Amino acid sequence: MTEQQNLMTGQQHRAELFRGLHNAGDPVVLVNAWDVASARIVEAAGARAIATTSAGVAWSLGAPDGDMLARDLAVDLVARIVGAVSLPVTADIESGFGATPGQVGETVRAVLTAGAVGVNIEDTLHGGAPALRPVDEQCARLRAARSAADDAGIPLFVNARVDTFLRGLGGPAEAVERANAYLAAGADGIFVPGVVDPELVADLVRDIPAPVNILAGPGAPSLPELAKLGVGRLSLGSGPAEAAYGMARRVAEEAFGTGTYDALAGALDWGTVNALMTRR
Repeated sequence: MTEQQNLMTGQQHRAELFRGLHNAGDPVVLVNAWDVASARIVEAAGARAIATTSAGVAWSLGAPDGDMLARDLAVDLVARIVGAVSLPVTADIESGFGATPGQVGETVRAVLTAGAVGVNIEDTLHGGAPALRPVDEQCARLRAARSAADDAGIPLFVNARVDTFLRGLGGPAEAVERANAYLAAGADGIFVPGVVDPELVADLVRDIPAPVNILAGPGAPSLPELAKLGVGRLSLGSGPAEAAYGMARRVAEEAFGTGTYDALAGALDWGTVNALMTRR
């Protein structure tokens, strides 16, 4: 078997492994990473898979979130994380880094070449007032993503993000309608950020015939509670990156204000982080 075939076989195995982690009642927990260091920290803490956060990745590379980061920079970061961890990696590719379905397919091919086994694709339409892509248009983009993965022979897990609640542009019926259309277009799971009410989560799980992904943070139900509701995937999104940047701001404000350094308490020590970076 050639080296290329070995790489593909390994990626296929990781893709099947990642797909199998999406179980109602035993959700895969994704503490989203934004660089190699955060990915290795999450891996060492006991993760079963690594997910990137598009916002954290964009911020770390000097761009705002919202389809503003160049595709090649995002893909390069995915490749670096894939090469640094032994777990399956799923990449948040915003709305696909492309204006057309064909360009979304190009992005997916690039992400697959980088070694990822999953993608998030959102339906927010950036560049103006809050809006969502028309369902037919978003379905064409999802079909392009599915086709690119099928052509590559990798069972990529396509997680379609429904932003009706996140953007305040629709209720449960709109979310379920979009979810079912996206599944018919080739999505494998549905991500509905902005929903944490237990009754509403239970309704979405009941009405969407695929793993449902919930975005969690302070005030959201606990993991055991969400598991009981049948959630198949739990993400922390940009929360970990925001927490890290929040600490950086507290440290800076204290140093420039009182001239003290107490905000550094609880930080990972140099030896721990360095060891994570030097391990093979």
